[in-house]
Amino acid sequence: MPTYEILPRFTADLDRLTPEQRRKFRQTVAAFVEDLRAGGRFRAGLRIKRVQRATGIYELTWSMGAGPAGRATWQYGPTRRPGTPHVIWRRIGTHSILTGP
Repeated sequence: MPTYEILPRFTADLDRLTPEQRRKFRQTVAAFVEDLRAGGRFRAGLRIKRVQRATGIYELTWSMGAGPAGRATWQYGPTRRPGTPHVIWRRIGTHSILTGP
């Protein structure tokens, strides 16, 4: 199981999401964790890509339905357990979070 931490800004962003948005994010994170366990090759449906002009920061799309797409930004942090990736969750919300990932 990968280790993780959550930045305070992520927590504040998460509090602003609707219960349905949080549910969709949790479902997406289950797939994300599964892919991390399998070696970190992410399935295309997660739409993981680097954030432009933000070295080492990635975005994950967790909702593509009606309304604005849900996104979360994250980065790899220092390993806490040998051989296990460590993820730092940075922001969550819509495309607007990419201005301060």
